[in-house]
Amino acid sequence: MTIVLTPRQILDRLVAFPTVSRDTNLPLVDWVEDYLATHGIACSRVWHPEGQKAGLYAQVGAGPGAVVLSGHTDVVPVDGQAWSFDPWVVTEQDGRLYGRGCVDMKGFDALAIWAMVRAAQEGVRRPLQLALSYDEEIGCTGGDALIAAMRAGLPPASAVIVGEPTMMGVVTGHKGSAGMEVRFRGHEVHSSLLPTGVSAVMEAGRFLMWANETNAALQAAEPGPIAAMFDPPFSTLHAGMIRGGTAQNITARDCVVDFELRLVPGEDMGDWLARIGAACDRIATGMRAVHPQAGVEIVPLYDIPPLVPETGGAAEALARRLTGDNAPRTVSYGTEGGQFQAQGFSAVVCGPGDIAQAHQPDEFITVAQFQAGQRFMERLLADLR
Repeated sequence: MTIVLTPRQILDRLVAFPTVSRDTNLPLVDWVEDYLATHGIACSRVWHPEGQKAGLYAQVGAGPGAVVLSGHTDVVPVDGQAWSFDPWVVTEQDGRLYGRGCVDMKGFDALAIWAMVRAAQEGVRRPLQLALSYDEEIGCTGGDALIAAMRAGLPPASAVIVGEPTMMGVVTGHKGSAGMEVRFRGHEVHSSLLPTGVSAVMEAGRFLMWANETNAALQAAEPGPIAAMFDPPFSTLHAGMIRGGTAQNITARDCVVDFELRLVPGEDMGDWLARIGAACDRIATGMRAVHPQAGVEIVPLYDIPPLVPETGGAAEALARRLTGDNAPRTVSYGTEGGQFQAQGFSAVVCGPGDIAQAHQPDEFITVAQFQAGQRFMERLLADLR
C-alpha cells in the first residue's frame, strides 16, 4: 500500500536530516526522491561539483503553463546557540513548531512535496514543478545550475513561487548581493619600527573606514523610486568578520575581511564591484610604497542577482490571486527568486512563517502559518486543475 504523508509528517522527516550547508544533503535528497517515486513522480538530480550534495527537480502533469515551487534543503548551523529543544526533532508547543529549518525553509518544502503528491493523485491540467536546491544559505551557490537544468529538462514554467518566509505576503522585489573575501597582505616588523612595516590589520581599517563613509553618503542621499521601496532605502556595504595578525607587537602580515554588498535593484553590480576594487587599489598603492610585496586581493564568493518588480508578471498575478494580498512588498535579503528571474522566469517570493524566526535558536513556524501555507497549496492545485 502506498503511504501518503501529511504535511506535518513530511516536515518531521525533513527536519530530522541535519542538512547544515557545510555538510551533505544527500540523505534528505534520497528520502524525497524515494518518497515521490512511490507516487509515480520521477526526480532528476543536479550534482554539486564535488558530489557530496545535490539539487532535485521534478514535474507532475504535462503541457504549458507550469508553476514552480522553489525551496532550499540546507539550513544554518546550530553551533553555539542555546536551544530549548532538540533542533533536529520537530517539537509542537503553544501553537508553534520548533526545529531547525521549520521556517527557513523546510516548512515550505514539506508543503511543496505534499502538493506534488496531491497533484499526481488528482491530476492537473497545467504542470506543477518542484525545485529543491542546496547551498542557498551560503550564497545561493547551488541555484543557478539547478535552474539551468530545469530549463533544459522541463517545459518552460510560467511562474515561480519561491517559498521563503513572508507570512504568506507576496514579495515582488529584493536586493541583490555579492559576497567576497578582501585579503590584505602586509609586512611584519616589530611594532616599535612601525613606519618600516605594513600592518594588514590597520590597512584593513582603512578599507572599513571607506565602507562606513560610503554607507553614510548612501544613507544621506535622496532615494530613487525603486530604492524607496526598500528598508533601508539604499544599497549597503558590510563587513561581517575580520581576522588577522600574530601578536600585539608585530605589524600584521595577513588580515581577511568577510565583506558583502547588498544592492538595490536597478543599480549596476559591475559598477559597484569596480568601486570596491578601486578603493582596494588605492590602499594597496600606499602599502606597496612601504614594501613591494604588500597588497590587497579580492576573492569573490557569490553573486546573487536582485529580484526586480515585474510589470504584469505572471507570478505576481498568480500569487496575488491565491493569497488575496495586494500590498506592495519588497525585502532586503536575497533569495533564489533573482536567479530564476535572471534566467527568464517570472518569480515572486511567498511562503509561510516569519523571517524574524530564521537562523535563531528555537527557530519555529506557527501552526497557523503552516496551515495557511497548506491552504495556499490547495488553492494552487485547484487553479492548476
